[in-house]
Amino acid sequence: MSPAPRSLPAAARLALAAAALAAAFAPARAEGPATIAAQLSAMPTSPSFRMGINKGPKGEPEATAVGARPIDRRGSEPAPAAKDGKADEHPAGPGKPGDPKAADAKAAGGKAVPDAPEPGSIDWLRARLAEKLGATSSGDNRFVMRVSNRGESGENIVSARRGAALAAAHRKAARAARAAAAPGGDGDDNANIAARAGLLPSRWDYAGVNGPDAWSRLSPEYAKCSSGSRQSPIDIRGGIAVDLEPIQFDYRPSDFSVIDNGHTVEVDVAPGNAITVSGHRYELKQFHFHRPSEERVDGRQFDMVVHLVHEDAQGHRAVVAVLLDRGSAQPVVQAVWNDLPLEKGVAAPGTVKLDLAQLLPADRRYYTYMGSETTPPCSEGVLWMVMQRPVQISPEQLSIFARLYPMNARPIQAADGRLIKQSD
Repeated sequence: MSPAPRSLPAAARLALAAAALAAAFAPARAEGPATIAAQLSAMPTSPSFRMGINKGPKGEPEATAVGARPIDRRGSEPAPAAKDGKADEHPAGPGKPGDPKAADAKAAGGKAVPDAPEPGSIDWLRARLAEKLGATSSGDNRFVMRVSNRGESGENIVSARRGAALAAAHRKAARAARAAAAPGGDGDDNANIAARAGLLPSRWDYAGVNGPDAWSRLSPEYAKCSSGSRQSPIDIRGGIAVDLEPIQFDYRPSDFSVIDNGHTVEVDVAPGNAITVSGHRYELKQFHFHRPSEERVDGRQFDMVVHLVHEDAQGHRAVVAVLLDRGSAQPVVQAVWNDLPLEKGVAAPGTVKLDLAQLLPADRRYYTYMGSETTPPCSEGVLWMVMQRPVQISPEQLSIFARLYPMNARPIQAADGRLIKQSD
């Protein structure tokens, strides 16, 4: 089953902010000082970030410990404060008692301290920007900053320093920001760029490094894919034959649209189709296909399966699985194939009405058990009803889907002693 898409406005905002911060400490570009100064003046400070200054061994600001001097907002150096809070009476100048360079050199253990950057220079602009963002200079043309995106409580502090690590973070954030903000771009490419930047879950797949064994590691939201105890699909064996209440199908000819979502072909049906099970009504939301069948019955796997996904008013899901076996052409499947979209992610409207009752076997007996979605996030609590008798589909219809998805079935999951019932 395919999960609903999710938007990430918060991730996009974080990416843009990270890109802006990292760019501030990246090597200077070709813009002149006047252009950069204008950009600096117009740049707001984000209220969602809290800046703090690193402390030295004795609790003083790190900039003081290494001998860096603060720079005022006019780009000039303020007169150094004398001991006991009194102003230094000596004029400032090299080699004189009141010389701030000499005082700074003494504070730095006798080492020479670089001159303040020339007003209007690139280093001067960087210092201005660092001051505006709440960073502090370490005295060697580097800036130290602490950033928190957790409000005022102070947890989850991220420290950033200019260097190789910051440059790498800048590149990642810039790519993700471009992906999140690109209007009309390729949504799949954008999602993959942001995923590689670490701001979105990596795109899950049915094979390779992002295959089923890795789903739970791609995002915390996918944890159930490995930790769940009632996962689907399963090999249906040892069902208890009982007098199951028949599923009441309230299907009628309906409008539809088809979309290739990158994992399967999904069909969205107009409202008005539903099932009733044990007096409980579930509305049909969509149906989609897997090749081969995800479910097995006594070890047998079928050519394909169609999952009809229903939900009740509280969001509980009930899925009817119709197994598809090689044979004659299936009219509902053919109607869907006729309106396949030319591009992934773009819905194509159907040109006829679908009579979904034609998709069901004449024999409506079924197996039932409690399971999960078969795609991330693998949420549990799904009521499964697997029709006992398969429906035929032609080899030509099978080959059409196989050209799009040669294999899109999750491996069999452990039954873990779950109760399985079947119509007698």
